[in-house]
Amino acid sequence: MNIVVCVKQVPDTSEVKLDPVTNTLVRTGVPNIMNPFDRQALEAALLLKDANGATVTVISMGPPQADEILKEAIAMGADDAALISDRALAGSDTLATSFALAAAVKKVGAVDLVLCGKQAIDGDTAQVGPEMAEHLNIPQVTGALKIVADGDKLLVDRDNESSSQTIAAQMPTLVTVTRAEKEPRFASIKGKMKAKKFVVPVWSAADLALDEKMIGLNGSPTKVAKIFTPPVHTIENEIINEEDPQKAVDLLFEKLVQAKIIVR
Repeated sequence: MNIVVCVKQVPDTSEVKLDPVTNTLVRTGVPNIMNPFDRQALEAALLLKDANGATVTVISMGPPQADEILKEAIAMGADDAALISDRALAGSDTLATSFALAAAVKKVGAVDLVLCGKQAIDGDTAQVGPEMAEHLNIPQVTGALKIVADGDKLLVDRDNESSSQTIAAQMPTLVTVTRAEKEPRFASIKGKMKAKKFVVPVWSAADLALDEKMIGLNGSPTKVAKIFTPPVHTIENEIINEEDPQKAVDLLFEKLVQAKIIVR
């Protein structure tokens, strides 16, 4: 089985603040981490590798420093990794990003399964995985909680709004992961040694033969016009501490009359 896992380097949202003047994200001093949902997807891939034997390749798209999370993935047990990094990709929205990632999956070769996190915590769109499946023209299952390989098929447990489902999908397929069956593992000493020596290959737009009209700002139909914090509305309240229930009711009644909520 040949598995590709797509991961993203994101700012730790617990540390992110908004500039009150510009209404933009303040990234200075904010640590970057592997998107938590992508970490779950990676663990799901490694569980399949443990159970069935598989080659796990991890791909990310981002600036050069994104190779940090790829080395982290190698340390956790991934077999190979590659970084898509090119100035031509700057400003890509989810559609342009999914187009580039799909091209990278094709470059890897005969892939049986593509795994993505359910969504990225910095954008929360949950669009990239399904859009990749469309570009690759393969089936997709979203929101997986457990993935089991059964011959050339996958059995995927997932929850929707009202029930639990088990879906069978023919490989090759793409699955987005909400939570792996087990908590993501820690890197082993052997894995850390491998990651330290691992040189992450960098793929440019030219390496992937990407049409410049389909990537970056040119290939992005959506634009972020403004980021802002919604105003906080305060509500005045009062607690009636009268111990006598009848007096408390009378006092509440008088206050509702005064507020013209009820008419005497």
